[in-house]
Amino acid sequence: MGMLKEFRDFALKGNVVDLAIAVIIGGAFGAIVSSLVDDVITPLLLTPALEAIQAKDLDALTWGAVKYGKFLAAVIKFIIIAFILFLLVKGMNKMKKKEEPAKPAGPSEEILLLREIRDSLKK
Repeated sequence: MGMLKEFRDFALKGNVVDLAIAVIIGGAFGAIVSSLVDDVITPLLLTPALEAIQAKDLDALTWGAVKYGKFLAAVIKFIIIAFILFLLVKGMNKMKKKEEPAKPAGPSEEILLLREIRDSLKK
């Protein structure tokens, strides 16, 4: 029974639940970003280059027996996704900086009393 209680406590901790939610949202966000990159950004950036080499799409790019088109698409996708995430994190950090840092609390009443006792003992 102890192991089940430990597992329940572990599974219901805030960090585990937060991580599960983050993974699910990350997967959904990844699908959105992948679609944006595959269907919008990559064609806009690569259409002139593909037309220049008379290729239909990236999958058609080969060098001998090596098909490097998919690899090139993956690299471009990674760079664009990394840049988008960089902008998101930068924006979040900028928003965090606007929050005024909490002023440190003054010494407690007990500390003040102890200081008075110390000072009076020194005299």
